[in-house]
Amino acid sequence: MEPLKLPTDEEIGAAFDQGKEAVIALFRETIGQLAARLQTLEDQRAKNSRNSGKPPSSDGLSKPAPKSLRKRHGKKSGGQPGHEGSTLKAVSHPDRIEVHRVQRCKHCQASLEGIEAGGHEKRQVFDLPPVRLEVTEHQAEIKCCPQCGEVTRGDFPEGVTQPVQYGPEIKAQAVYLNQYQMIPLERVSETFVELYGQGLAEGTIVEACQEAARQVEPVNAAIKTYLTEQAEVVRFDETGARVDGKLNWLHSASTERLTYYAVHAKRGQQAMDAIGILSKLHGRAMHDGWKSYFVYECAHGLCNAHHLRELEFLKERYPQEWESGLADLLLEIQDAVKTAKADQVASLSQAQLAAFEQRYDALIEHGFQANAPPERPQDQPKKRGRIKQSPPRNLLERFRDHKEAVLAFMYDFKVPFDNNQAERDIRMMKVKQKISGCFRSPQGAEVFCHVRGYLSTARKNGQRSLDALRLAFAGKPYLPPFISLPA
Repeated sequence: MEPLKLPTDEEIGAAFDQGKEAVIALFRETIGQLAARLQTLEDQRAKNSRNSGKPPSSDGLSKPAPKSLRKRHGKKSGGQPGHEGSTLKAVSHPDRIEVHRVQRCKHCQASLEGIEAGGHEKRQVFDLPPVRLEVTEHQAEIKCCPQCGEVTRGDFPEGVTQPVQYGPEIKAQAVYLNQYQMIPLERVSETFVELYGQGLAEGTIVEACQEAARQVEPVNAAIKTYLTEQAEVVRFDETGARVDGKLNWLHSASTERLTYYAVHAKRGQQAMDAIGILSKLHGRAMHDGWKSYFVYECAHGLCNAHHLRELEFLKERYPQEWESGLADLLLEIQDAVKTAKADQVASLSQAQLAAFEQRYDALIEHGFQANAPPERPQDQPKKRGRIKQSPPRNLLERFRDHKEAVLAFMYDFKVPFDNNQAERDIRMMKVKQKISGCFRSPQGAEVFCHVRGYLSTARKNGQRSLDALRLAFAGKPYLPPFISLPA
């Protein structure tokens, strides 16, 4: 926001000398500037996670009253009919059986030691046995050949390269705790002391994470290629991340089954070009409308969850009829698409599409009529760029100029109504910031992106994170069956 410029004493004196009309004009100009500035500041204060793209963490302690944009489904909380429960069940073959014998009758105190039991009441306790590290010593034989006199040594197993080293299971668990559960290095070491009686040096944990990143790098390259060349709809999002004390940006590209992360010092086109997905994208880019995305010539889809929040903000701050009508229309189209999918219909009928488009255009036109473009006062010097517009008109122009992207979910059922998948994929970065604050180096940020992208993809395809890390340290990282490694 530019510094406020109030009239100087000379300007006030000059207006006074010119007479009453000049004083009134100067007063109106000053009050107009103050009113516009006040409106901007009040709008900023009125924004929260419910009516804008701000994250819930920015709401502070005075969070707004819950007011979800979702419709009530009328179901009771908890498991629904037909839901498969996860109650702890007894096993038929327990690992250990402890028999608690009856020595005396609890009523008359007679001895029952020689009496055969008529049955047993069973109760099972699920627990973990004490765990300790297991040390395996590998001994390679050394033999001298009686024929030629040369010495031959046995071969150690693959991966056993040091006189003393940690095995793949320890490394997998260390990476899991640090990269997936995002526990800081010192606390990971403390965790190993508590669980296994053996602390890991922070350098050992860092090296394990770097090794995991190297092992899964081909998988991430295959994911990137698939997203660029074969995925029909790719969700994009970005969020701030501090690297070595400086603001960087974590970028994500994902689908329901794939996730790719990258860190760059920039947020916009420079970063997107360097990452190399959007610039070569064959499918549709789903995003929140950040202007840098529209530089690329691929098809676009816009997040309507963002639109609903922005319309909610306008209804609170700039109430006009078209805002509620457009929000209701978007939700009505969403319901129509859900109904068609449930009926296994490939698309909406031409009559439905035409009716929705007509109502959409009418609401946008109504909005423009209520929000005329601002005019530059003739007595003010011209400034570079366009004149500042009101929030309603800014949103209306987006709805008008990017109509196909706003309604992409209506035309193509493969396009989602919102971009929530991308927001879910990037949400854990904010948790990482809360726990650890930042990355110490660009290399640490890159390791995080490689490992987290790999684990996110594995989990989306039904794999457990720790199992996926075990495969990585075995040299056979998990790869979704529908993609292949680059040649």
